[in-house]
Amino acid sequence: MAMQLALLEEDEFEAEDFSLARLEKLGYQYCRGKVGSMDAHKVVAAIETAAKKEQIIDGSFYREAHALYHAIIEAMQGVTRGQVQLGTVLRTVGLNFAIVRGCPYDSEREGEWIAVALYGTIGAPVRGLEHETLGLGINHI
Repeated sequence: MAMQLALLEEDEFEAEDFSLARLEKLGYQYCRGKVGSMDAHKVVAAIETAAKKEQIIDGSFYREAHALYHAIIEAMQGVTRGQVQLGTVLRTVGLNFAIVRGCPYDSEREGEWIAVALYGTIGAPVRGLEHETLGLGINHI
């Protein structure tokens, strides 16, 4: 679901109510956003800020922030093909992100999970020299 949300364009997001209705029916929380930077820490900060602002996580609970952080880093590893470096190796990203939180298993004892999906472009900081990229991170809370 997080990947579907990240892949949607703004105009598609409004029309894609079946996915949103399904997310809400299943009791998931979600949010979307955009971030672009040559600094990986700015990408992490933008996603964490959105998660707190939209109340996907409660920043006062370490376990929630920690789970989100690991999901973000895992997604960034997908975007950067393993080495979470951007500006230091002259790369920049322009990403849509989606965060989804919920209980994906039938048993409540499995607990809540959080997923972060990133989709956009990565490349040299010169227009036209970038390519598409996608990353997904999932972590238990």
